[in-house]
Amino acid sequence: MADIKYYDVILKPVITEKSMNAMGEKKYTFLVHPQANKSQIKDAVEKMFEGTKVKSVNTMNLDGKKKRRGMVVGKTAKTKKAIVALTEDSKDIEIFEGL
Repeated sequence: MADIKYYDVILKPVITEKSMNAMGEKKYTFLVHPQANKSQIKDAVEKMFEGTKVKSVNTMNLDGKKKRRGMVVGKTAKTKKAIVALTEDSKDIEIFEGL
């Protein structure tokens, strides 16, 4: 297992129509480090965003897509997505406020 610090776990938020609709239910979607587990993701969210309490974390591993350029075939990088559900008494995450 790699030694991953909490500030290396969350790479960027996922901004899609589906993830925006889930924010009404206090569920936020992030791209995370591929080797991070659920407890590391929970700790990273609670440390990076003050006043948040995580209720649950759902993760999914996404394989890279096949891409072609002429005769050359390659694959994009694998990614990992996490859907973080916050408790009812938790504060909202501020980076999504203006969206």
